[in-house]
Amino acid sequence: MQKEAKARLKINSLLEESGWRFFEKDGKPANVQVETNVKMKDIWDDFENISWGFVDYLLLDDNWFPICVLEAKSEDKDPLGEAKEQARKYANSLNVRFILLSNGNIHYFWDKEKLDKERIRQIKDEYDLNDSYVGLYFGRMGVAKGMNDILQALPQI
Repeated sequence: MQKEAKARLKINSLLEESGWRFFEKDGKPANVQVETNVKMKDIWDDFENISWGFVDYLLLDDNWFPICVLEAKSEDKDPLGEAKEQARKYANSLNVRFILLSNGNIHYFWDKEKLDKERIRQIKDEYDLNDSYVGLYFGRMGVAKGMNDILQALPQI
């Protein structure tokens, strides 16, 4: 078995353990897309020579909007060194803020707005990503720390 294929099998399991769905389950739609075709564009690119690429995993929020790009590398490669720029281009092309880099054993979480990459023990679930996204914007203002606080703070319609 090829090394990246082995890493992807591990990543598939880790995603499922974290609650991500490759297929509809319990009435909830799939929220992972695999090998999504992406028109590569970046702020510094020559727009006359745009190329295409494939995102290894695209994680979607409850409204099916891309929330995170996950770039996989083989087990013998450091995902931070080998996948960072490729994942950044995919994320910029899709207007996605969060990036996960993994080789099946080592994982990094990258919030492009904070510019820091942290090594993590497990893949973040969709609620962690949603709370990170919402909490960062509203938490800075002291309004809320996560999605549940925001929903409770909204006036009843």
